[in-house]
Amino acid sequence: MALSLRFYGVFVVLLVSLLLSKASSTSHHEHHHHQLKSLHFALFQHETINRTGYIVVNGVGGAGISQTTTPFGTVFVFQDPMTVTANRSSKVVGMAQGTSVTSSLDGLQSISVAKITLRLKHHSGSVSIVGGTHNVKPSDHPVVGGTGDFLFVQGYVTSSPVNLKGLTVVYKIEFHLYWPPYAAQGCNKIDLIVDYL
Repeated sequence: MALSLRFYGVFVVLLVSLLLSKASSTSHHEHHHHQLKSLHFALFQHETINRTGYIVVNGVGGAGISQTTTPFGTVFVFQDPMTVTANRSSKVVGMAQGTSVTSSLDGLQSISVAKITLRLKHHSGSVSIVGGTHNVKPSDHPVVGGTGDFLFVQGYVTSSPVNLKGLTVVYKIEFHLYWPPYAAQGCNKIDLIVDYL
């Protein structure tokens, strides 16, 4: 009987310890969630047909070519400047390079892949995105990678049309970037080393 009481006592102590450690690890996880390093800002992409953006493969059908549509299967490549305001003559702080393939018969949607190189005041490097783009509505694109100060970054980029008339079309590009805790800690260590040198 003494052995079973001792076993019962050990079992209760282990169960309470397990519950307490689970509760502390849960609150610890939430603590990290609130301290994610993040960066939110907007830039403007300026795409000029046959100057910074080109159709390299003509599509096979569906909609015709216009300011907002291209035929199904059209392959389009671009290298567009990104500025701080919607005015093309404002300061250039980035470059969007990529390709899109028209993926809807109405010519309004495409699959897009882009590398956005940024030279901001306190951050430089690139952000890579991929996803579906709607030519006349806002579209969210997941961030799939980054380089430089954006190494290990996660998040999304929202592309919204601002001006679709004329040879140059303008899109507002909103960045919502987050660094996981392990990357933010590494960045802080690198910043300290650079500041020390």
